Amino acid sequence: MATSHVNALQSKHAGIEAKLREEENRPAPDTATIQTLKKKKLRIKEELASA
Repeated sequence: MATSHVNALQSKHAGIEAKLREEENRPAPDTATIQTLKKKKLRIKEELASA
């Protein structure tokens, strides 16, 4: 897999992690949003692992 693709995935992963932390720290976090972000993060992590 191309290094630029891996870098892009790592960047997306970090962005999702930041959004996830932000949502979890809200006074009333949206569990559906958290679940969606966690699934996206996992998909990217799996793709990185296979790279």
